[in-house]
Amino acid sequence: MEVIKNYPLATLVSVKDNEPLITHLPLIIREEDQKLIGHIDIYNPQAELLKNGNAVTVLFYGPQCYISPAVYTTSQLPTYNYIRVHLKGTVEAIESVDALRDSLISMTEFLEQPDQKFVLERDNPKMAHYINYIKMFEISITHWEGKFKLSQDKKPQDMENAKQELIRSSQESIQKFLDKILR
Repeated sequence: MEVIKNYPLATLVSVKDNEPLITHLPLIIREEDQKLIGHIDIYNPQAELLKNGNAVTVLFYGPQCYISPAVYTTSQLPTYNYIRVHLKGTVEAIESVDALRDSLISMTEFLEQPDQKFVLERDNPKMAHYINYIKMFEISITHWEGKFKLSQDKKPQDMENAKQELIRSSQESIQKFLDKILR
């Protein structure tokens, strides 16, 4: 559940006529019933598939990076560490505009944590204008699968070194990538 809370941008996969439809959007988990809550633009081709009972697959991506043998205190081969969560579930479309509005407000509060610099007000005129172009849905999770490769088969010091490399590499690669593409 921590992966979903900390990395809420999900890959949502549905199938229509044997072709996958893929959308990237934030999904928030409602802890009391373990349902994923999301919103989608009504013009997104995948929106029509987010109806009652339809099956979906959801992927969440945590940090990832290459681990060089140089970070270990023991002799190792190169590897790649990552955190992923794969979920399967069924969709329920939520038609209530009030529920949608409340959900948008709740999702904004969650995503604004911990400092909440912006509060989405119930009577926000932009939300009132766009709310008819958004569909809300819930996903009842039927299957969870965590994929964690974090050098957990190594000695404690090597596990710690791999963890520090994952932190360092993730921060450094984000900086280099953004500097390169946002020139």
